[in-house]
Amino acid sequence: MLPRGLFSRPGVVSNGLLCLLAVLVCLGSGCGPAGSGGGASEDPYPSKTATLVCPWNAGGGTDRVSRFLADALKQELGSPFVVQNKTGGSGAVGHSFGANARPDGYTLTMGTFELSTMHWMGISDLTHANYRPLMQVNADAAALIVQQDAPWKTIQDLVDHIKANPGKVQMSGTATGGAWDLARAGWQLAAGLPVEAVLWVPTLGSAPSLVELMGGHIDVVCCSIPEAAAQIEAGELRVLGVMAGERLAAYPDVPTCKEAGIDWEMVGWRGLLLPKETPDTVVATLSQALEKITASEAYQSFMEKNGFGVQIRMGEAFETFLAAEDTKWEQVIQATGYAQQP
Repeated sequence: MLPRGLFSRPGVVSNGLLCLLAVLVCLGSGCGPAGSGGGASEDPYPSKTATLVCPWNAGGGTDRVSRFLADALKQELGSPFVVQNKTGGSGAVGHSFGANARPDGYTLTMGTFELSTMHWMGISDLTHANYRPLMQVNADAAALIVQQDAPWKTIQDLVDHIKANPGKVQMSGTATGGAWDLARAGWQLAAGLPVEAVLWVPTLGSAPSLVELMGGHIDVVCCSIPEAAAQIEAGELRVLGVMAGERLAAYPDVPTCKEAGIDWEMVGWRGLLLPKETPDTVVATLSQALEKITASEAYQSFMEKNGFGVQIRMGEAFETFLAAEDTKWEQVIQATGYAQQP
């Protein structure tokens, strides 16, 4: 029987009945305090479309790697991963978007070398510390490339010539302050050469720089070997040395700078980053999938076909690498005079 008080005044009956019915329904359905076992569990990850942010233009190398991995993650995890190109600010726009995204695993960022330099150059205040590093997937070492008939046969020959002719050698590879400009600046410092001992000629990238080199308008190009592979294989250009820890498997005859006594390495890297507070369970799911993907023949074939070097570093190892890169580029950027506050 309903409590008599519910019928004591007009207008109260319906409200009281509704309240009582709500209580009965809740009790019947197992409602209760959080943790009582009646609540619905969260959907397993991933259960909706995830975004992979590419800070660079569609069609470029970073975009191609991003799209391969997005497609592979979709196949491996059974949920869509789509690439969004968020460009601008010398990479700062896309990197910022990824760092500030909700840390739920549904926004990944394809980070690139510029993350290690942009805050020192005043482009952004972002650093690797704004992310949870997931996996490094690529590394392309810088190289010193000259015409086939250039007078320098070794790295030491070039160093000796620059010392004897400061400010005369013209080098290019990208815009002022770009990756390959910083690579050559670090190489010069390691070789005991002042940054101003070489005249850097800015261009829009390695392709126009190589055209200038073959036309005899500059003396040396600093870029990755794959970018000049066609001209090297055609016998038009020659590689003096590569800024890697060891000789490249694809170019075993090319010596490293370290072999010439110059302790310097420089790689342009790409790697997947997550927002800082992304849960361990999400990281574990993505890591397991990516380990399988990057170990596959399909990934190795894709990277080789596109001329990209494969370098895999997971989680903590990737974070350690990024911290070391941060320190290294601070020193180089300070020495070049490019350092600014963001």
